Formats: sequence, C-alpha cells, structure tokens
Amino acid sequence: MNLRLVAAKIIYKVIKEGQSLPVVLDKSLSKVSASKDRAFIQAICYGTLRYYHYLIFILNQLLRKPLKDGEVEALALIGLYQLKFMRVKSHAAVSETVSAANKKPWAKGLLNAVLRNYQREQPSLEALANKNKVASCSHPEWMVDLLTDDWPQYVDAILEENNQKPPMVLRVNQGLISTEAYVQRLQEVGISATISDACSSAIVLQSPVPVEQLPEFRAGLVSVQDTAAQLAAGLLDTKPGHRVLDLCAAPGGKTTHILELQPELKKLIAVDIDASRLLSITENLQRLKLNADCITGDATQPSQWWDGEQFDRILLDAPCSAMGVIRRHPDIKVLRREDDIGKLQDLQQSILDAVWPLLKPGGMLLYVTCSILKQENEQQISAFLSRTSDASELPINSTWGIERQHGKQILTGEKGMDGFYYACLNKSNNSRLSVDG
Repeated sequence: MNLRLVAAKIIYKVIKEGQSLPVVLDKSLSKVSASKDRAFIQAICYGTLRYYHYLIFILNQLLRKPLKDGEVEALALIGLYQLKFMRVKSHAAVSETVSAANKKPWAKGLLNAVLRNYQREQPSLEALANKNKVASCSHPEWMVDLLTDDWPQYVDAILEENNQKPPMVLRVNQGLISTEAYVQRLQEVGISATISDACSSAIVLQSPVPVEQLPEFRAGLVSVQDTAAQLAAGLLDTKPGHRVLDLCAAPGGKTTHILELQPELKKLIAVDIDASRLLSITENLQRLKLNADCITGDATQPSQWWDGEQFDRILLDAPCSAMGVIRRHPDIKVLRREDDIGKLQDLQQSILDAVWPLLKPGGMLLYVTCSILKQENEQQISAFLSRTSDASELPINSTWGIERQHGKQILTGEKGMDGFYYACLNKSNNSRLSVDG
C-alpha cells in the first residue's frame, strides 16, 4: 500500500468532490492496519489542506497549464507539502510520491519534474508566494476580506493561528476526579499537561496522544473537548430540577458536560437534525454513564418534536460557518463558500425565533457559535433583541473573551482556545406562551 496514494485519494475527494475531511478519513483509515501509517496519512491530509492555497499557488508556478487529473494534482500537492513542511527525507518524499502514480505512467515524469524543480527554485517560488495575498496566508481571498473587515487589528494573528496545529484538550469529569488529580495521573504515565487558566475542567496536553493512552478514558474520567467549548456548560448555570434543551447537540460534548456538572436535572433533551450524528451523542452518554433523551429533529420546527413543556435552560449551539475552528478543520478553507454565510445567518435567525417560545419565563437561552464573524454573532443577537420584546441580555463576567456590544467573543488562539462566541439571553417573567406551527 502506497500511503501517499491513499492520502491523495482523500485530498481529491475533499477538493474536487466537496466531501468532509473527517468523513473521508474515517472511511479510508479503516482499511489501514498500522497506527503509524494512519498517523502519517492523517498528518499529510490535514497539513496539505491547511496549506492548500499556498501549495496550489506554488504548483501553478511549476506547471505550464493546470492539471486536468485531480488525483495527480493531489499527489503533486502532497509532494510539495512534504518537501516544505514535513520532516521527511527529500529523496523519499519525491520517490514515494512519484511511485504513487504507478498506474499513470505519464504522470510519473511530470510529478518528478515538478518536485525536482521546486527543490531547485524553492527560494524564488516562496518569495513570490509571500507577495500574494491568498498564498501568503493560505486562506481564500473572501475569507481574508471578511476577517479583515471584522477584526482589522487582530486579522494577522487570526490567520496565523488558523494555520497552526491545535492543542489536544481534555475535559475532566469533576464528579469523578479533580483536575489536579488527573494531571497527576497523566504525569505518572509520562504525558505532560497543564490546567487551562480559562476553564478549571480543561487540561491542555503538551502533545496529542491516542485516547487509548489516557488513564481511564473508557471509564469516563475525561473527554476530548476544546477549552472554549467547555465554557458552555458553566455559563448555562443549571440547577437541580431544571429541564434543559440542548439544540444542534451532536456530537454531544456539551450535552455530557452539562450532565457532569449538574447530575440532578429533571430532564435533558438533546436534539439534532442528523440521525447519524445523533448516534455519537448516544455513544458519549454510554461511555460516561449518563442519561439524556436524544431526539432527531429540526430546530426550526419544534412543533414536530416538542412535548409542550417549557425549559428552564436552552443551549443553542447554532449552525455556523465554523470560522473559529479552522485550525481543527482546515478543510473549511476549501469547502466553505462566501454565500454560505448569509444562508447560515438566516438559519440561525429561524432557529432563535422558533425555539424562544420553548423557554420558560425567567429562563435563559445560551447562544453559542464556533464562529468569529460578527454577522453570525453579535449582529445576530442585536437583531434578535430588537425584534423580541421579552428578551434581554445577561452579562458574562469572565477573564476570557472580548467584550462586545452583545455577548463575548473568543478569537482563535486566545488562551490557546478555539474561536467561540457566547451570549446569554434572559426571558422576562411576564412572557406568554405562543408557538407557531
């Protein structure tokens, strides 16, 4: 099995067919037996997509005309990625990438020439790339423009953070063990880690490790979840006897954290529109020995699944552009389109309006996105408050995030976190129940 060819086929499916990298990787890696081979393929795929816009610029300088064969193009990209960014011996990177085109003899000479020419011309090619707006930061131009408009003073740091490998962060089940005690457990097995200063349940590993190496992972002592995502359960401020609704809940990280922090809820209902992704919530609940009602349902149509009893708390983890988690999902830079943003904004508005009646008077809705775009975040909340007479905003008192007119914004990389937005919305006690549909 040529590992570069496996990686190229994965890259092709993402770039040319628009498939999600994690989905394609899962299917492809299930056929690779050795863990080191799986790790190598994963590293090439994530890295090539992380630097896709840089690599495709370089490749186009080395070609007389664009390649029509998408798989060969993918091989050229991963070859360039190895030479520029990986600690692979250059002769191995070239020879193994070229041999991956064994079934396409015409492509072997072309790949060899491209990679050899890159080695010879690397300084001048890189100088050219550094002068190009898209190639220099390896982001699509529309994305750079949006981020520049929203965060002119932070944009360079955001773009740089998006191209970094993210840390592996654990969430400690504090009902079973203290964060400090689990750090000690990690040290005993040779895993270096520190406690986040943004969230007491979060442990940041010095280097990623397979979950099988984590002490008592299967017993539910820890879960893998970024620090910024861990903030949601605490902000929700649940009390014993509360009914809680977790919307757009898959894969269930926030669902399980809510239950860990408050085991005496009356009920927690987790809703997601994707039945297959809902299975991941069930699997997480089972591993952690927790209980919730999992429902496949459309958040814009609560009349199809709601039992009519209002909730004390609603967590709306709204569908969004995911522009705050690009470092974890570099395929976003390839798959996301500029016109997606307006569509997602409309969907967020529809969900907010649809589920607000499900909240009890005096209750709280926590609006969350993993986006750093203002139109999905503070502007969305501003519009909602202006059209919703019984809604008001509760302040978020924290040492993290940038205070906005509405809510708090975490920019990618702040305290090592992913980019997230939070806003707490309170419902006045004189509200009346009215549900459309």
